[in-house]
Amino acid sequence: MFTKWWTGNSSPSWRKPVTALLVSTTLLLSSGCSLLPKEQEEEALPSINPPKLSKKPEYTVKTETLESKVRGSGRLMALQEEKLFFSEDMTSKRISAILVKNGDTVEKGQPVAELDLSDMESDLKRKKLQTRKDELTMIETLRKADEMTPEQIEQAKIDFELKREELTKLETQVSKAKLLAPFSGTIVTVTAKKGDTVKSDESVATLADLNELTVAASISADDAKKVAVGMEVQVDINSAGQHKGKVKQLPNPQAAGNNNNGGYPWGGQDAKQESIDQYLVVQLDEFPKGLNRGTPLSVTIVTQRKENATTIPLAALRSYSGRNYVQVVDSQGNKKEVDVEIGQQTSTDVEIVKGLTAGQKVVGR
Repeated sequence: MFTKWWTGNSSPSWRKPVTALLVSTTLLLSSGCSLLPKEQEEEALPSINPPKLSKKPEYTVKTETLESKVRGSGRLMALQEEKLFFSEDMTSKRISAILVKNGDTVEKGQPVAELDLSDMESDLKRKKLQTRKDELTMIETLRKADEMTPEQIEQAKIDFELKREELTKLETQVSKAKLLAPFSGTIVTVTAKKGDTVKSDESVATLADLNELTVAASISADDAKKVAVGMEVQVDINSAGQHKGKVKQLPNPQAAGNNNNGGYPWGGQDAKQESIDQYLVVQLDEFPKGLNRGTPLSVTIVTQRKENATTIPLAALRSYSGRNYVQVVDSQGNKKEVDVEIGQQTSTDVEIVKGLTAGQKVVGR
């Protein structure tokens, strides 16, 4: 009987396959980690700062001169200036001659244009002859008055006067064939030509006295209610700078008529008869030399002025149900509501009559 010892070189045959299996499994497990997809890295989110609350603007209560103004635009016009038209009953007639041109100087009563009234002139000649014949007949009738009744004599007189009236009417119409200058001046524009048909709303020419020019401006109907004669005006004339003056004349609504734009001069049927009465007229303290009629300009009229007024911007005034108030902020930043009494207002500022003093801080809306 004996004992068999296992040695390192005498391992059984089954151990080799098992060892190989273990090695393969280990390699497979170790390589399996590399075959799995990598875990996605977590995205770094930016830090979000809470929004800052906007701070409302603060304004300092001021003491200053407060002025209310109205503005308008216009041009230099002659104090005596008029568009020339043929009379209404001459419409549809043709112009036979234009007797002036731009820049011509004309005298009062001088013909400016003529109409073709050859047909009416022929009728006028016949009417005159017929009237002369009627006069002779009337003389003969009066000689035989003792053979006629009073009614017959009266009827004869009436018939004769009616015929004379027709002649007078025709003579008046023919006289309107010539368009005459209503005053002495200069023809500044000619808008019609020979052969044109007369229309009631189209002028033939414009006549102006260029010896005396003035500032004429258009303003709105609402602004006209705020303006009075004598108010200070600043006039900005193209190419001539700024000049001071005063309101000399207000626009006349009756002369201007009426339209839909609410301004002066107004349009409508009367607009064709343009005149200086339709404009606000300004008298300059010193009229610049070398300017021509038609030079464009703008005017600024001071309608109200208050010295040493306590003011705040309109943006700081709050109103609710007839109450006017502001938010006043103190040096520690504390706010409180204060009722105020307001006075004059402009497009940007408002006068505080009661409730605030200069130097205080108010908060805007």
